[in-house]
This record gives sequence, C-alpha cells and structure tokens, in this order.
Amino acid sequence: MPRRAPMRVSCLQENLAKGLSIVGRATSPRSTLPILSHILLSTDEGRLRLSATNLEIGINCWIGAKVEEDGAIAVPARTLIDLISALPPEKVDMEAIVRTMTLNLRCGRSEANIKGMDAVEFPPVPIPEGEGGVRLDPDVLRTAISQVAFAAATDDARPILTGVLFRLERDRLTLAAADGYRLSVRSAPLAEPVSEPLSVIVP
Repeated sequence: MPRRAPMRVSCLQENLAKGLSIVGRATSPRSTLPILSHILLSTDEGRLRLSATNLEIGINCWIGAKVEEDGAIAVPARTLIDLISALPPEKVDMEAIVRTMTLNLRCGRSEANIKGMDAVEFPPVPIPEGEGGVRLDPDVLRTAISQVAFAAATDDARPILTGVLFRLERDRLTLAAADGYRLSVRSAPLAEPVSEPLSVIVP
C-alpha cells in the first residue's frame, strides 16, 4: 500500500509525458468513484511509478527519476496530463504536500499546484512477479489486435462478445473476436513456448 509521505522527486518532462500517456488509458473519468479518474504517483526503489486503473484493467509504468524522499499521491489524470504535455522539455521537480494533499510541480519558469487525493485510497494495481509471463514483439501484438478488435461487439447485451479472446498454446498466440455476425482470427508466434495452455478474454 502506498505510504502517506511528502514525496519529492525529479524527472525529465519527456519521460513523464510518455509515461502518463501510457497509464492514462486505464483511467475512468466518468466513474462514480473519483479516485479512478486519478493517476497514482509513487516512488519505487529509486524510480517513479505511475499507476492507473478502472477496476477492469490496470497499468503500471516506471520511469527514471531522482528520488529525494519516498512517498505517493493520487492526482487527477486529465489535469496532470494536460499540464505536463504543455511544459518545456526540461527537468520537472515534484513535491507532494501531505497536509493539503497537493502536488507542487516546477519546470523552467512554470510552477503549478494540483489538488490530489490520499494515495491510500487508490485501488491496488497488481505487479507481476516475473514468472509465467509471455514475450511477444510489441509491433506484432499491436498489428494482431488491430486485425481482430474491429470484429468485437459494441453492444453490451452480450458482454462476452465485447472482448478479444487471447489463447496461448505451445509457441503460438491466437486472437479472436466476434459480434455474432462476423469473426476475425489472427495468430502470432511467441518468443518462447508456454508450459500450459491459457485462454483469457480482454475487454
């Protein structure tokens, strides 16, 4: 669980902007739970970890940083992403002020304060232990998803059809999607064979 502490950390604007663009896709701006529209910033073994979740998917991203004091704070995703993207490509200094739950940012001649939420309220985003993972070329995966995702249903009447089936077997990954009228299937090689077959539907 993230610690309630006055985090102080510095990183490059371009690295922070890229990390935020990755995890920002997992936020839920229209959720009835305000914390799900936030991104969690926390220190983790000398790096800055960015986390976001909508309770269906969760994304963690680590970026290089200079950590002066460990801590964490949850900040509104849209506000933070828009602000960081508008900053010059220089060093960004951030400090979480626990007393007011505010994130102070300084970059070049710019300074801003963003009202956040207590990090302890943020839902846990699981971190893989490093075993049982699958290695796949990201370009191959991106292409495969684009070739099947269009066939997934957009109507929630049959929720199972709104996702993409991922099936791992031996040294192949097979993706499939259908909406009841059309079916799209694509397979791709795995860098290493899996020990056991696995099937999962991803929203």
